[in-house]
Amino acid sequence: MKKYFDGREKSSLKERKETQDKALIAMVKLGYRKSARMKKILDTCTINPSRIRTREDLEVLPVTTREMLVEMEMRNIPYAGLENSSAAIDRIFTSPGPVYEPHLSETDYLWARAFCAAGIGPHDIALNAFSYHLVAAGLTFHNGLRRVGATVVPSGTSSSQIQVQLIKDLKVTAYVGTPSFLMSIIEKSKEMGFNFRKDFCVKKACFAAEPLLPSLRTVFEKEYDIDTYQMYGATEVGDVAYECPQKSGWHICEETIVEIVDPATGKNVLPGELGEVVVTRLNSIFFLLRFGTGDLSRLITEKCSCGRTSYRLAGIAGRVGDAVKVRGLFIAPSQMKMISAKLNNLPLQAVVSRKGHEDVLTLRLEKRTREIGTDGWEEKFRKLFREICTVKIDAVEYVESGSITPDQKIILDCRQW
Repeated sequence: MKKYFDGREKSSLKERKETQDKALIAMVKLGYRKSARMKKILDTCTINPSRIRTREDLEVLPVTTREMLVEMEMRNIPYAGLENSSAAIDRIFTSPGPVYEPHLSETDYLWARAFCAAGIGPHDIALNAFSYHLVAAGLTFHNGLRRVGATVVPSGTSSSQIQVQLIKDLKVTAYVGTPSFLMSIIEKSKEMGFNFRKDFCVKKACFAAEPLLPSLRTVFEKEYDIDTYQMYGATEVGDVAYECPQKSGWHICEETIVEIVDPATGKNVLPGELGEVVVTRLNSIFFLLRFGTGDLSRLITEKCSCGRTSYRLAGIAGRVGDAVKVRGLFIAPSQMKMISAKLNNLPLQAVVSRKGHEDVLTLRLEKRTREIGTDGWEEKFRKLFREICTVKIDAVEYVESGSITPDQKIILDCRQW
């Protein structure tokens, strides 16, 4: 009988730190020899690789933001020189920017810890509603589900009607995707004449890529008897943290070093204080040290009653930078400026709002010429936007010339969480 990963922590805090420090030393030494960018970073900061011996020593290195990573990769495609030049890479993912990420390893526990904590295992049939196209989400969640033994239905971003049919016919017991899409599936099932709670077998849901509102969690758990779990990560560094059944914070994965830092200085703040989540994923392929997620959180150091010994994140309190996540994907100012440049520096602004349980993306454009706003022009614009930002536009609003001024935010987030 095949033995599946059970996801339980086997080490104490002291043992985990010793293991992580040892892995960090090896990563820095290897990265200095195999990664041109990492060597340049250390040399520029006049830091000898042997100087980095513990997670506390990481503080001497600069934080790399997503905007910086995009710029670095644009100058040095595909990985900005952060990759192991000798490593065999089995697949390459991409995310808006574009940012190219080499898949870390088939032996990595990506997301398996989260699924185990949610009680998903060999007895489950799990619907994976994350995209399998280009981005890391679909395949990495898929692999995590297989690591815990679940049977996977790779539904991806199929329509809500198809998702309903799959859930019904295949007797799906677990859902993996965004909370807003699950709500759309439930509403579609009602339109099709079903009672989601009585007619279907979904009892667990693991959410990522967008916030789970407390009110929506209550709806899922009370009205539909679905036990819900939040997962937190980033395409650049993989899974970072996850909820256990106690749901009192997000346990930090053993494969990652997480710092909570002052965004202005990059220095660690005290446990319990709010700061930016900065992640270093321990691996031998992609040497991205101190990746700044742009998310704000606090560190919980008290032991969880579930028995896990890892520290926890106290959820996400907001964003540091101006990049905004829409339907699970970031839109960055650099991307908006790239689109504007391709359109003769056309003034434009992205407005993100919320309708029900779904994000709504509206693009405001100045109608500077007669051609702007015609069916053919708009079709080309929507295609260009999706090629650069990946996210689909919901509406285009044309405004008079001079309405969008340089002092306005190029991405305006009007959502109330």
